[in-house]
Amino acid sequence: MGAGHDTVAHELARRAREQGHQVQVLDLLRLLPLGTGAALRVFYQAVVRHVPWVYAALYRVFLRPGPGRRPSGVPLARLAATRLTGIARRTGADVVVPVFHLAAQLTGHLRERDALSCPSVVLLVDFAVHRQWLHPGNDLYLCLTERAAREVRGSVDVPVRVTGPVVAPGFREPAAGAPLWRRRFDDHAPGRPPVLLSAGAWGAAEGMETTARRLARAGFLPVVLCGRNERLRERMARVPGVLVLDWVTDMPGLLGAVRVLVDNAAGQTAVQALATGLPVVAHRPLPGHGEAGVRRMAQLGVAVHAPDGAALLRAVERLSRDGAERDRLVARGRALFREDALARVVSAARAVTA
Repeated sequence: MGAGHDTVAHELARRAREQGHQVQVLDLLRLLPLGTGAALRVFYQAVVRHVPWVYAALYRVFLRPGPGRRPSGVPLARLAATRLTGIARRTGADVVVPVFHLAAQLTGHLRERDALSCPSVVLLVDFAVHRQWLHPGNDLYLCLTERAAREVRGSVDVPVRVTGPVVAPGFREPAAGAPLWRRRFDDHAPGRPPVLLSAGAWGAAEGMETTARRLARAGFLPVVLCGRNERLRERMARVPGVLVLDWVTDMPGLLGAVRVLVDNAAGQTAVQALATGLPVVAHRPLPGHGEAGVRRMAQLGVAVHAPDGAALLRAVERLSRDGAERDRLVARGRALFREDALARVVSAARAVTA
């Protein structure tokens, strides 16, 4: 769903291959039979883009944490069980690493019934833990924060470690492409501090035109990422004073060149910004897990939540300037990156095969 889960999976795979391990990356939705996964992806994308209140309702029913019995994701995930266990046997897998909540439901179900012989190490990529991540059959949970780890421990009796987020190393180093981006911004709008607006890979955002206009009128250069949403790109291109980008392949350079990220999902772009040392302002969050993640980031002090337009301008004006508040936010964000999640994955695999 979107590009965040894929990005994390492929970064883990890159690290593993670099260390000499054999890796196979699987999309759980492609393992579901009869086009079920493709239909689910299309439905979710349409709902989040066009009728977000429907997704908010689905989140309350299926995902929101809390007591009481609610529908489980296991019945849907079980439809991929035969294909996953077959691949695990053929490849001789030593460990399976879910980075998507339905995958965690499936591996937990299989491990609980001894249908999957290797351990399952769940990399929980969200700041706010929703219930579909949780299954007592999994062997280990790796979390972004101590708060998330406590929530997992309070719900399932499974070992939990805090490793922090997973990002490519380029986000934690000086970006070679940043000077080129800065030159582009200066050429486009001299003297205007660039502020990045992100709508994720699917271009799911509410009120982005209003947000961009407000920032432009306040003297900033709104730099807009529309993902793969061509309609959003066309609409944003008509907003005066805005720079709309095509699909970006140099995200470390871009994040290293702007002054603030305005984010609506608490997803992978926000995590990459934290690694880069870029302040994050959350505004108009997506419903459901997006809103929950945004609020959790603000509670942790790694982002500022701006609930309205006036608060957005105040936050961007403060954080676009060097100063103590910016430094504190950046330091807290970078402190989340505690250890290499892959080391925990490999350790879990070796504990079983030793």
